[in-house]
Amino acid sequence: MTTTQSHNQRKVSVLGAGSWGTALAIQFARNGLPTQLWGRNPERIEEMASARCNPQYLSDITFPEQLQVSSDLESVVRNADILLIAVPSGVFRQTLESIRDYIPGNCLVTWATKGLEQQSGKLLHQVFAEVLGDSRECAVVSGPTFAKEVALGLPTAVTVASKSESLAEQIAGALHGESFRAYTSQDLISVELGGACKNVLAIAAGISDGLGFGANARAALITRGLAEMVRLGVALGGQPETLMGLAGLGDLVLTCTDNQSRNRRVGLGLGEGRSLAEITEEIGQAVEGVKSAPEIHRVAMRLGVDMPIAEQVYRVLYEGLPAADAVGQLLERAPKSE
Repeated sequence: MTTTQSHNQRKVSVLGAGSWGTALAIQFARNGLPTQLWGRNPERIEEMASARCNPQYLSDITFPEQLQVSSDLESVVRNADILLIAVPSGVFRQTLESIRDYIPGNCLVTWATKGLEQQSGKLLHQVFAEVLGDSRECAVVSGPTFAKEVALGLPTAVTVASKSESLAEQIAGALHGESFRAYTSQDLISVELGGACKNVLAIAAGISDGLGFGANARAALITRGLAEMVRLGVALGGQPETLMGLAGLGDLVLTCTDNQSRNRRVGLGLGEGRSLAEITEEIGQAVEGVKSAPEIHRVAMRLGVDMPIAEQVYRVLYEGLPAADAVGQLLERAPKSE
């Protein structure tokens, strides 16, 4: 497959039939690319095939003609010219290991998973290199995106980051459509970190709102949260200006301010005094901020980066600190130069 090959001849495979994977598969298919969506549950996939929608997550959005679904992982991967992974971060390494032997040599591989690897705190491109080798090019898709809005074809913009400019452009070209803009970047570190950090910070914004602290407090949390994100990004070798873009500030604002965000809803529930177990059961999908909080905390501690908001979220989630005390401790911090 050459870079000049028509997009319409390229076959796309999306791994992960949750709301986000489904929405991206719909976007590729809407652009006229033959697209296969893989899910691990054969019964659910059968249900999706007959309903021509994802009854569990996006029941009111009909699949485009070009979109097919399958539970045959090997076949879906072997037939891909473009492979996009949209599984939770907790199974990212395991997914790569299970498909390693099936990926065609000329296949373009990207993912839309947000988070750090649990326990190791590694960025996902580092996990990718460990499993598939340093020489294999890869890309990440990130930015301010709610799955339902993408699936509905509402205006959306994302960043596609890769060390290979050509790969980023090809993935962006396949996604780019009438109401979907895809920008490119070579700053993988910042784009991945923005997608992980913003979920933790959205829990903080939700806690603040759940406690009834108002719009002023939310705006302060978003702004100071962005400063934390930039400090960590720079310490890891990322570019601060990337985090001022879609994958940093854009995604942070979206996730902190709209109740479609699962992470914000977790914070709202905690602020209202509900238990984490009860809230996550009600949401019924992976809440990446809950998984990323300990990893962000550990990485920040290791690098000596001051991240007071992320630290308080970690303490609320994992050390039993009452939500009101966490916000109180943030507000009691000594004044200093911004």
